[in-house]
Amino acid sequence: MIQTLDIVNFLDMAETTPVVDVRTPLEFEHASIPGAFNLPIFSNQERVQVGTTYKQKGREEAILLGFDFTGPKWSGFIQQALKIAPDKKIMVHCWRGGMRSGAMAWALSLYGFEVYLLEGGYKRYRNWVLAQFKEKYPILILGGMTGSAKTKTLVKLKELGQQVIDLENLAQHQGSSYGSMGYLIQPSQEHFENLLASQLIKTDKTKPLWLEDESLSIGKCFIPNPIFKQMRDSVLLKLEIPFQERVNFLVQEYGKLNKEFLIESTTRIGKRLGPEQTRDSIAAINDGQMEVFIRLVLVYYDKTYANGQGKRTKESVHNLVCKSTNALENSTLLLNHIQSKQIKKAMVHT
Repeated sequence: MIQTLDIVNFLDMAETTPVVDVRTPLEFEHASIPGAFNLPIFSNQERVQVGTTYKQKGREEAILLGFDFTGPKWSGFIQQALKIAPDKKIMVHCWRGGMRSGAMAWALSLYGFEVYLLEGGYKRYRNWVLAQFKEKYPILILGGMTGSAKTKTLVKLKELGQQVIDLENLAQHQGSSYGSMGYLIQPSQEHFENLLASQLIKTDKTKPLWLEDESLSIGKCFIPNPIFKQMRDSVLLKLEIPFQERVNFLVQEYGKLNKEFLIESTTRIGKRLGPEQTRDSIAAINDGQMEVFIRLVLVYYDKTYANGQGKRTKESVHNLVCKSTNALENSTLLLNHIQSKQIKKAMVHT
């Protein structure tokens, strides 16, 4: 049995049913529907050859070449599909919902699978993704200068039942020159957007949605403009953490990282740090004086954060004085604060 679904019903069913993406490994690696499995009908090179044949010799010649390529593969496709969906219920898509997904659906159906096709393919999915960013969300922004343990506080807020999207986790980057931590690998911009949309669709718009205060870019990933504008227009709850507490936190987080990585990252912001601070920071890294290094670069990051906050209206910024970076204490402080009518009115207004 083969049934075609629109994007909304397809994604609803995808919550409980395996999705296979039959595009090439290269297409899949660039970006995909989060959670999908790659079951490519063509290799990267085969797809190029089929496309060239289509342009030069026509559709029928391309189809014949496609069958030549896939002929020996069908048994393997079915065996892989059985591992992915042992109950023989599976969802399939390609780029535009054309021949590749149609051929895979036909073969799996012939073997007894219950197959659901995405109408319009991955292209339709991307249109859906972009549409999610134009929706209105009840955003609250968690702010604080570098070293305020904002990410840990977001994690604790989620544990306490709050709606949270960790943008830095989606982007696999901590947002500064040191944000890759020396080992994180970022997704493509397109896949970052897919991941974000998959989180936004789960949002209950009657409850606050917590996001961390970010600049437009998180490493090489950019927050979609409509979402970034909403973030800038939303209430900012800023954690005011004592300077030494922030230094201690950052020493724990970054002090253990590879020295070469820290030096390279410091050099990258050398023009903004200034020659003397750059020199002294690198010397501190080489000498293992992590607290000295953190104190030096915080001068730059604190100034940068203050400049960013200056673009907000004073009424939208709520400063919360905290004793330390303790995530539970600060989460409790935040939740108590948003009970005020002032915050609720501001959220309705935005």
